[in-house]
Amino acid sequence: MLNRTVNESTSLAGALSPVVEVQGLSRVVTADGGGELRILDEVSFRILAGEAVAIVGASGSGKSTLLGLLAGLDSPSSGSVHLRGQSLFALDEDGRAALRGACVGFVFQSFQLLPALTALENVMLPLELAGRRDARQEAEAWLARVGLGQRLGHYPRQLSGGEQQRVAVARAFAPRPALVLADEPTGNLDVATGEAVIELMFSLNRESGTTLVLVTHDTALAERCGRTLRLAAGRLVP
Repeated sequence: MLNRTVNESTSLAGALSPVVEVQGLSRVVTADGGGELRILDEVSFRILAGEAVAIVGASGSGKSTLLGLLAGLDSPSSGSVHLRGQSLFALDEDGRAALRGACVGFVFQSFQLLPALTALENVMLPLELAGRRDARQEAEAWLARVGLGQRLGHYPRQLSGGEQQRVAVARAFAPRPALVLADEPTGNLDVATGEAVIELMFSLNRESGTTLVLVTHDTALAERCGRTLRLAAGRLVP
């Protein structure tokens, strides 16, 4: 009985531990004229495993800068980001790339598929980089899951915008990352196609237990998330 209680407590602690922890994050750049421009100003928050969180705010509020810092694609002026307990900016560039490859997936507004690769090869790529011997079979399964099982050999130019974004979603979720970061994932799609892609993302999020962080201008999309972080002039506001 005691062992069962200890095991359940350990499991619960893991489920409640933050996948992302941000403390005092700031990004300051030099503006025209030599003054300072604070793009992010002392931002702090935690995101737990399995959460779906929206980051919203007006253009220029710092949303995309924050997402880039969460991914380690940019460096802060001060503050810290921990991914699964690892201090992101304590690592060098190679270390950050390795951590991204191990636990982060991306969905971009502009899809960011490699044009010289087929849909199948685009989804296989992160799996192969992770050393997966079953990369082809896994990629085929994920493309079938997003409704593109008959488009494996098609190149991005041969796919519609919605189809390209579904390939991007499959690529993001296929390695089963702890965290998926999505930057305006419906920004280049019509309303109906965007709704279909979002429904797919939330469905995959529920099935896989992945933590999902969305940057969006879409109020309806933000309301579907369990929590919303609102930025204004680089600061979190209620």
